[in-house]
Amino acid sequence: MDLDLYLSEYDRGNLTIGAIASHSALDVFDGAVEEGFPTLAICQRGRERTYTEFFRARREGGEVVRGMVDDAIVLGRFRDVMTEEMQRALRARNTIFIPNRSFSSYVPVEDIEERFMVPLFGSRNMLRVEERGEKRDYYWLLERAGLPFPERVEPEEIDELTIIKLHHAEKKLERGFFTATSCEEYRRKADLLLRQGVITEEALANARIERYIIGPVFNFDFFHSPIEDRDSRIELLGIDWRFESSLDGHVRLPAPQQMSLPEGQMVPEYTVVGHNSATLRESLLEKVFPLAERFVEATKEHYAPGIIGPFCLQTCVDKDMNFYIYDVAPRIGGGTNVHMSVGHPYGNALWRRPMSTGRRIAMEIRRAAEQDRLGEICT
Repeated sequence: MDLDLYLSEYDRGNLTIGAIASHSALDVFDGAVEEGFPTLAICQRGRERTYTEFFRARREGGEVVRGMVDDAIVLGRFRDVMTEEMQRALRARNTIFIPNRSFSSYVPVEDIEERFMVPLFGSRNMLRVEERGEKRDYYWLLERAGLPFPERVEPEEIDELTIIKLHHAEKKLERGFFTATSCEEYRRKADLLLRQGVITEEALANARIERYIIGPVFNFDFFHSPIEDRDSRIELLGIDWRFESSLDGHVRLPAPQQMSLPEGQMVPEYTVVGHNSATLRESLLEKVFPLAERFVEATKEHYAPGIIGPFCLQTCVDKDMNFYIYDVAPRIGGGTNVHMSVGHPYGNALWRRPMSTGRRIAMEIRRAAEQDRLGEICT
């Protein structure tokens, strides 16, 4: 993609911020409105009303007084954004496209890398590190960075609590995770989930089995600015954690009730259905920033020019206050809607105004446009 050519044709004073209408799009659009940008939602038919009706923007005197979605294009499928006609339409609106996980889930990563001829905010070449089975995935990157992550084991090596990570058979974009403390339990639960149609033999054969870190989950929403010339280029904006179904329903049951569940309800599922906000004990922040620094440096070395904009390091903290990174999002995280409009606690304190991830993205685009540096934040 000739990024410089496309950006040279853009009216930098009339940019639009666009995204696939799913995942974290509301945060992106809300932040864009706060920074004065028009917004464009790329919707899929049957899933559009959130954006075309309920959060539709209304402007009075040029100011948005309600909602945050200025315009929406409804397609038959999300992947139809790849048509030449759609890409021309996006460029005609001077669109800077914000990738989220829905974009890289519904559109093949190879197509995003090679055929999506629209300036993309962030690290286009890093989206593939989330793909299961990818040789240079985020575990590979974490290892190169010397960052802590849960140890991988084989079924025969299971001698303590482990988590088995694989895709759900029917909910293609969701998880079919389960836990086991022995090889026998692993085989028993796997057989049960296979019979229930929750997982497949192929997914099980390619599953990652890793030691389960017992402790709270903290998803750190970071931002890396390549155009920041005075202060730290790494910012901690906020922290979130997940609500998962049916797991969270299971943990609210008394132990005797859990033990008496019928076979079909015995093994919980780990489908993310929502998020909440968190803060971290201040003394532990000293351990967190080095994780981000080492991650950023590793991305520069192995995925030049490195991570741009938002990224999320998803961690567990054990009883000895050691952090383990169990997942990485090389783009806006899925939990940032919890900070929409009100901003992230740390981002607000840093910037002295409400600063969500969506607004921080829009602010970076505005600053880059004003400084004629869009080529440094888009790929």
